[in-house]
This record gives sequence, C-alpha cells and structure tokens, in this order.
Amino acid sequence: MDKVAVRPIRNEEDYRAALAEIDHVIDAPDGSPEAELLEVLSVLVGAYEDEHYPIKSPHPIAFLEFVMEQRGLTRKDLEPYIGTRARVNEIMNRQRRLSIEMIRRLSQGLDLPADVLLQPYEVSGKQGVGSRV
Repeated sequence: MDKVAVRPIRNEEDYRAALAEIDHVIDAPDGSPEAELLEVLSVLVGAYEDEHYPIKSPHPIAFLEFVMEQRGLTRKDLEPYIGTRARVNEIMNRQRRLSIEMIRRLSQGLDLPADVLLQPYEVSGKQGVGSRV
C-alpha cells in the first residue's frame, strides 16, 4: 500500500477524501499499518462530523415510544417507573412532563440514558400549558 499522508480535515473535500480512504482500508487486519490509519482517520472524521453534522437529541417522549416499540413494551410496562395508568397516559400524551424521579427510575429500570429523558419539551393541558422544563 502507498503511504497516505494523514492531515486535518478542514473542509468537505478533505472530509470526502478521508471517507474514501476509510472505505479503502476498512477491512485491514488488526495491527497492520492500514488498521492504524483506519483508527486515526475514524477519529478525525468523527471530530469533523461532530462539529459540522451534530445530531440533536431525540424528543424524550418520542425516544420512550421508540424504546417501547423496539422492546415490545406497553404503557402498562411503564407503570413501575412512572406511576399509575393515568399518570403514564398523561406523560405519553405530553400533558405532563417526566419528573426527575420518573427519569431516574426509567434510566435505572430500563437502562435508558437519563440525558435524553432530561431534554426540555413542551406539554399541553393544565400541567404547564406551553411551558418548558
């Protein structure tokens, strides 16, 4: 393999070139110079993407709905973490916000990232019309 110069990714052209090089060395055997190049390029590309293509955290309730769908959970399965059936319905219908204690129980009980559940979101109804966390 020809020696490839590793350099910072400063623009889209550099980014595309780094992606092409990653594609070229993706199957490199562990411990090879190509594998080391892959590791360095991956870090550089990751840093560039974090800065130029940040991914927003999902809406907390949309995230919870996704987790429920993926794990085959029902609203009843959320009762130990959120409370009564009525409380679960209020949360899932975005009429009430998750409390810190609910977030703690969901995070620990379902192994969910608390930082996603802590994101501010609007609710409707008498528990904070148009308000934010």
